[in-house]
Amino acid sequence: MVSKKQRLASVDALRGFDMFWIIGGEVLFLPLFALTGWSIFQLGHGQMQHTEWHGFSFYDLIFPLFIFLSGVTLGLANKSLQGLSTSQRAPVYRKAIKRLLLLILLGVLYNHGWGTGIPADPGEIRYASVLARIGFAWFFAAMIVWHCGFRTQYAITAGILLGYWLIQAVAGDYTPEGSVNAWVDQHFLPGITYQNRAYDPEGVLSTIPAIANAMFGVFAGRWLSRNAGDHGAILKGLFIGAAACLLIGFLWHWIYPVNKELWTSSFVLITCGCCLLLLGIFYLVVDMWHWKTFTYFFSVIGCNAILVYLGTSLVNWAYSSKSVFGGIASALPEAAGILVIACGVILLQWLVLRFLFKRGIFISP
Repeated sequence: MVSKKQRLASVDALRGFDMFWIIGGEVLFLPLFALTGWSIFQLGHGQMQHTEWHGFSFYDLIFPLFIFLSGVTLGLANKSLQGLSTSQRAPVYRKAIKRLLLLILLGVLYNHGWGTGIPADPGEIRYASVLARIGFAWFFAAMIVWHCGFRTQYAITAGILLGYWLIQAVAGDYTPEGSVNAWVDQHFLPGITYQNRAYDPEGVLSTIPAIANAMFGVFAGRWLSRNAGDHGAILKGLFIGAAACLLIGFLWHWIYPVNKELWTSSFVLITCGCCLLLLGIFYLVVDMWHWKTFTYFFSVIGCNAILVYLGTSLVNWAYSSKSVFGGIASALPEAAGILVIACGVILLQWLVLRFLFKRGIFISP
């Protein structure tokens, strides 16, 4: 087994940047627009909304970026189980399965947070979740990386994207009720779907292409590892890869629409292109230019990303922010008060995460 434990500040910072929009960053644009009247904030608010069906917005990138980054860590680790005995592989398998099951369980907990609680009836539980998809994508990507050669990994990733496209193309229906995803979820997904829709946005079939998001992260992480120290080669590879993914994804969109809810293969390419672009930018700013303050703020969030994500469901941060900053907010104009409370939500979460960060407490499944 070859295992190189590498940790890039840019990867932690990018993960924190990703989670920043989950912990409250997405609500800053509207009050800023109300205060300034600047159209850039109105545009930003629009990008903080998921597309209803076909199309793409920045907020659609948050979820696949996290999956991509889980793949980057696999690529950086450079681990292989080929040639090892069953007894040597067993502890690795147990750890991977434990991680997967824990993410599924935490996903169920997150789904039924916000003061509702997990239903007593198993048939009323929503088992599909963001965390479960992250778990499955990481798990199957890990199995591919640990057991297959490089060429096979590329072939499997291409096969996933093309195979998923063929399945949906044969069905020929990309509507919420008529898609093959809806049929599969209605027949094979236990429990209920999100908002009792015909399909679940984190359902059975659409989890398969998410493995490709993780695999693109693997390829990026391996590129970073192979070219460690050669900044020019790293940036060139990341930006060329980003351009290729975006070009193919946009061209594919004309016959195979970009759709987050169905997690189409064109959506995978568009998001992976954006992920590679962001990774290149963060590598430039953090690992090359060494912007320490920038790194620190986001790294504090990124090192406990799963914890902060769960916290958005289990803790009423808005109530806490109003308890601390409500007096100041009430003395200001309405838009400014809303902005104070929104910034307070982010600040309180960040201070909790900083407390853990300073003590070296990193909670991950």
